[in-house]
This record gives sequence, C-alpha cells and structure tokens, in this order.
Amino acid sequence: MKIRLVADSSANIYPNHTPLVYAAPMKIVTTIKEYVDNDDLNVLKMLSELKAYKGKSSTACPSVEDWLDTFKDADIVYGVSITSNLSGCYNAAMIAKAQYEQMHPERKVFILDTLSTVPEMQLLLEKYDELIKQGFSFDDVVSEIKSYLKKTHLAFFLSSLDNFAKNGRVNPVIAKAIGVLGLRIVGKASDEGTLEAMHKVRGERKTLNQLFETMKELGFRGGKVRLAHSYNPEAAESFKNLIHESYPDSDVQITLNKGLCCFYAEEGGLLVGFEG
Repeated sequence: MKIRLVADSSANIYPNHTPLVYAAPMKIVTTIKEYVDNDDLNVLKMLSELKAYKGKSSTACPSVEDWLDTFKDADIVYGVSITSNLSGCYNAAMIAKAQYEQMHPERKVFILDTLSTVPEMQLLLEKYDELIKQGFSFDDVVSEIKSYLKKTHLAFFLSSLDNFAKNGRVNPVIAKAIGVLGLRIVGKASDEGTLEAMHKVRGERKTLNQLFETMKELGFRGGKVRLAHSYNPEAAESFKNLIHESYPDSDVQITLNKGLCCFYAEEGGLLVGFEG
C-alpha cells in the first residue's frame, strides 16, 4: 500500500526533509514578476527584489493540479494545509481530494486545515509519520491528528510588516511606523486561524523573552518545538538556548524559512511551533 504525506510549500519542505513530504508550491506575485516557492527559488534574491519593489504584491495558492501532482498514485494521502483563513490553499486541496477519490474510489485522502503555518505544520507532519509507522488505520490516523492539532500552537515575532502592507493586510502607515521605531511584533495564531499581534517590543532580547512568555501562556511546559527563521540564525539559536534553560529535555529543531514564509515573516522573523 502506497502512503504519501503532502503539504503546501508554506510547511518549509526541503529535499532531505524527514519524513518524506511532497509539496505543492505557493506563489508570490507582483505586477512585474512571479516567484514560485519551490527548491529552485533564490529566496535572498527574491527578498532583495521585493524590498526595492514599491508596488502591490500578493500570494497565490497551489492549483488543484499542483495538489493532484503531490498525490501521484498513492492509495492513502495524508496532508496539511496553511490556514484557510489566510489562503485558498485548503479549498484547492479539497477539490483535488474530491477529484482524486472520484477517479479512484478505492483510495482515500485527508487534508488537515491546520489553522496555522510553517513550524506547527511540521509538527503535524511528524505526527502523521509516527501514526503511520505505528500501523494506525486511516480513520484512526484522522482522529489522532485532529486531537493532536488541539495540543499544538504557533507563536512568532516579526521585524517588519512591509510585505503585509504591500499585500493589503496591514495599514501602510502602521507598517512604516513600526519600521521607523525599530519595534518587533510578537503574536500567535488565533483559534480562528488568523495571525494575531499581541505585543510590540523593542530590542531582540526583550522580544525573545516576550515570545517565550507567550509560549508559556499558551501552555508550553516542555516537549517538541520547531523554530523557523527568516535568515536570522542567531535569534533562532538564542531562542533555542532560552527554551533549554527552563526545559532542558525539550526537542528543539531549527529550519530556514522558504519563499512564502520569508515573504510574510520577512528577513529577521522567527516562527515557533510547539506542543502545549
């Protein structure tokens, strides 16, 4: 029996990712260029070009065909999608699921709307892999992954809101003010699947401390933590050490954000998925 794990590219899937995951690419779109979030994308070049670009920008979810390509010829497909409250990605995945199961009635597809992004998606993919290896049935995997989602969370800090402003999600005046004042935004993924700003902090050490306090407020008491940074490895390592000072047995892993996540988190941002 062939089983596949799939996700959209906001899950930061690299060629050597464990477990093996097939990613449907998101896109970053401007009036002059389209960036496809795959392994060929030069993310630093994209960020440089977007910084110089003054017009509007947007993102586009994978097409139904992109999702079908990830399913290939699997008997069972398990997947995760970026929150449906920020993207049409989940809807496209569900259309692909319906088409695939209609073409192959004996096959099954389940795509989880994570109401989150990046590192929380990574935790869920790891949980899928664990359940598959334990021999759980399709229905039991679906039940267990839904239960696990209730125990995972996303927190973040952002150094800039420029691309949120260009995307029409944040008032440009607010975004500019935050940049001028040197503030960082600390927030979380809400229960509804939106990104909720909670604190405005000046200074990286204070920001990391506030981010850790936010994690604890959301129920973190040790366990798995997945950090995803946008070209800020120093902050990621400092935050890993901060976690280990209080919870030395925590399983903390660090990854680099790919295109879609760097577009929103921008250079310097840090996203944290964790068990609560």
